Amino acid sequence: MASIIPVWVLVLVAAVIIGVFTPNFDYYTWLPVTLAASIIVTFVVQLSLRRKEGFVGRLVLTSTGSLIILAVATLLLTITR
Repeated sequence: MASIIPVWVLVLVAAVIIGVFTPNFDYYTWLPVTLAASIIVTFVVQLSLRRKEGFVGRLVLTSTGSLIILAVATLLLTITR
């Protein structure tokens, strides 16, 4: 979990920044870019651990959590704008 939560926090911070600083409906462009970047960051973090056990599970959990965070952010931005 120690390698998963920092990626989620990074995604959450990016979603807030996107929500605050993007003009109307440009968040539809930047949220998928954030998801792609989070997947790259996930691979970098998990490969830097050099632990084979649970590698795929950690990747899936981190990516799924990032997807859920960004889906909620998209929903909230769609409702509020």
